Amino acid sequence: MFDLKVIHSVLQQLEDERGIPKEKMLEAIELALATAYKKEYGKKGQIVRTIFDNESGKAEFYQVKIVVDESKVIMEDEVDEQDIKNIAEEDIRVRFNPEHHILLADAKKIKKDAKVDDEIIFPLEEKGDYGRIAAQTAKQVIIQKIREAEKVSVLNEYGQKEGEIVSGIVQRIERGSIFVDMGRATGMISYEEQIPGEHYKQGERVRAYLYAVEESPKGILLKLSRAHPKFLVKLFEIEAPEIAQGVVEVKAIAREAGARSKIAVFSSDNHIDPIGSLVGQRGVRVSTVMSELRGEKIDIIQWNNNTSQFIEEALSPAKILSIELFEEEKRAIVMVSEDQQSLAIGKGGQNVRLAAKLTGWKIDIQSKPIAELDIEEKETE
Repeated sequence: MFDLKVIHSVLQQLEDERGIPKEKMLEAIELALATAYKKEYGKKGQIVRTIFDNESGKAEFYQVKIVVDESKVIMEDEVDEQDIKNIAEEDIRVRFNPEHHILLADAKKIKKDAKVDDEIIFPLEEKGDYGRIAAQTAKQVIIQKIREAEKVSVLNEYGQKEGEIVSGIVQRIERGSIFVDMGRATGMISYEEQIPGEHYKQGERVRAYLYAVEESPKGILLKLSRAHPKFLVKLFEIEAPEIAQGVVEVKAIAREAGARSKIAVFSSDNHIDPIGSLVGQRGVRVSTVMSELRGEKIDIIQWNNNTSQFIEEALSPAKILSIELFEEEKRAIVMVSEDQQSLAIGKGGQNVRLAAKLTGWKIDIQSKPIAELDIEEKETE
């Protein structure tokens, strides 16, 4: 069928290149050899097993028989076919097959402590020529087992990378989705998970956030995103060691991919400025992240336990006059001067929309005329 002596090096190659454990491949080879042997020389109902030594390249074949209680089986010479059908409806006995079963009394002659459902093993004669059909069967079994083992290996590998940034080469673009060659698996960035306005070409390298690892009929599919809020967080983790070390914590994030994001940070160390950690010296850290996101604007704000102060920070750069909170509705009425209203709301309502996402509060922006504010100021004087 094939030269057994070369299998040892093949197993090592599969383990090194594809990450498939030798043990899994040995199982596949043993199953394939047993299948081939049974196809060529086996009898109906026969159970054939193989023990393969990958060091020596030798295979030993065994027939396995299941121990049964004589009172629980139907012997072939006891009844005819019609009787067996009638008994089957009333009893749970099985038809005895000498190639598949061995009676308990006979089993105890071979193994004194044999019990029902035990397996008794009998050596089989080793055959050198398995035949063309049997060889093809063995080949199919091995290929199938390699695929199964490789699928498990890839699932384990990328399962550990879920929630991290990965990179690959653009393989093709199909119906708006970008398919990425990740080496041992294919990644997909659906249209919804892309940054609006971004365009990639075949062969171009791309980085993305791995948010799900799924099995598909064609193999393992890695679901990637460049629009996911966590992509922004992970990019900052790379640039700011303080986040990776846990000194600076990202408490909340609101993102409209490709346009603008707001990120609220907190430091457990009073000596470390959380905003400065993300901005970096001369803005180098935040600039690197913005560059990866094709110029997406990023507002970095201080997270605060005080809801009013947090909402005020979230609406920056607008200046806030007052905030009235309605706890039950989780709604805030924010008062700003007339000249700050458009800044607080933002273009197309973007600033207030992101602030609402960041804080988890509904925010209503209301304004006071500047003239009214001047009167109030004079009255306080």
